[in-house]
Amino acid sequence: MSNQPNISRRDALALGLAAGGAALLAGCSDVSRRISPEGKALKTPTGNVSEEVRLANRLTFGPQGNDLAEIKTLGRKAWLDKQLAADQQDDPRLLLQLRRLSAIYYEGGELRDLPDYEVIRHLQQAAVLRAVYSPNQLQERMVDFWSNHFNLYGRKWPIAYSVPEDTRKVIRQHALGRFEDMLMASAKSPAMLQYLDNQINRKGVPNENYAREIMELHTLGVSGGYSQKDVMEVSRCFTGWGIQTGFLKRRGAFLFESEKHDDGAKIVLGKKIPAGQGEKDGEIVIDILAHHPQTANFLCRKLARYFLGDEPEPVINKMKAAYLESKGDIKATLKPMLLSNALLDAPPIFKRPFDYAVSAVRASGAQTDAGPGLLKHLFDMGQPLYEWPMPDGYPDETQAWTGGMLARWNFAADLAENRIQGTQIPDAKIASAGIATLSTKVVAERAKTGLALMLMAPAFQWK
Repeated sequence: MSNQPNISRRDALALGLAAGGAALLAGCSDVSRRISPEGKALKTPTGNVSEEVRLANRLTFGPQGNDLAEIKTLGRKAWLDKQLAADQQDDPRLLLQLRRLSAIYYEGGELRDLPDYEVIRHLQQAAVLRAVYSPNQLQERMVDFWSNHFNLYGRKWPIAYSVPEDTRKVIRQHALGRFEDMLMASAKSPAMLQYLDNQINRKGVPNENYAREIMELHTLGVSGGYSQKDVMEVSRCFTGWGIQTGFLKRRGAFLFESEKHDDGAKIVLGKKIPAGQGEKDGEIVIDILAHHPQTANFLCRKLARYFLGDEPEPVINKMKAAYLESKGDIKATLKPMLLSNALLDAPPIFKRPFDYAVSAVRASGAQTDAGPGLLKHLFDMGQPLYEWPMPDGYPDETQAWTGGMLARWNFAADLAENRIQGTQIPDAKIASAGIATLSTKVVAERAKTGLALMLMAPAFQWK
């Protein structure tokens, strides 16, 4: 990597101001003027943005190549149906890159010869590569959403070794499937069981950690109407749900230990669970929670904030009805929102670092291996994947991220100047699709400088 220094704060501010002018040339409203004193985006439209650009910015990780032309040719509904199908074949070059990240294909017990930090690096690289290059962009958006919803802290020993299996069998397999199936897979995921300490939850000494989080964070929400008594009863239902550690057994796999299970009768959210059902107690809880109206409300509002940056009640009501009628089908739940006018008129959303970095790579036409060079920038910007220690996942509030602008500007400068090892922009030119939300009329002495300016622009920090 080049030893050229990163830009100073003074230089960054100057460049940022110049880039702001570039954004205005494109007819974009000055989003930075519409931030409240608390740092929240005000409820105003983002400005003169076409339908194709809005769809690409919200439902993909930003336009590249012929994305905008494809949306325009197919039309919104047909393009959305294609994305919801999520059956487009990945480019062989992407598959080759992923094959080099061996840790993402194995289960926990097979990875113990690798350092945990290397397993996490493989996971981070795979996430970036798929977000940049997969044609199934909406699926990758949903993988990002659910990975945060069912957050795992890979640095808590020995969780890192089980995260690849969780990513495959919980998140990716069910990202556009049925929520109940995903919730069940998560409840039996060795990574989640260890992260929220359910492997030590046993009869007589119940551990309430997982029981509390499955209701507060995964289903009903903090104001979902459950009580401390419900937490205690749910924890009893999940006693004995643990992890295989026996000799010559598949170490790290899910294991129900009947001798550790509290087999007495329970009452969860007013519903009686009879005694003597063993593992089925936890499965009944999953069924109750997955189909609860408050779960529909909590999930739909969270999805709306992710895609719309807002919670318009007419859209929320349609989503909740679709969720309950379809018994938690995620595609059916998404459709009323993604086909609504609210998506086109929604307020601006500030890009989290992962979103920003991936959209910049896509817009610039860079080729990347998503290696340590790029991952270091994600760390500096504050969002190294699988490293958020709390179970609530990375925050989605604007004010949580606006303090990291200098790190973003340094990333933009290094990307444009080809100073990120493993990431290169051919001829340092903007890709043919360009940065669709910004002006291509920026006059700069060098293409690299012009690209850096546009990636630093206030408008590119938002979608």
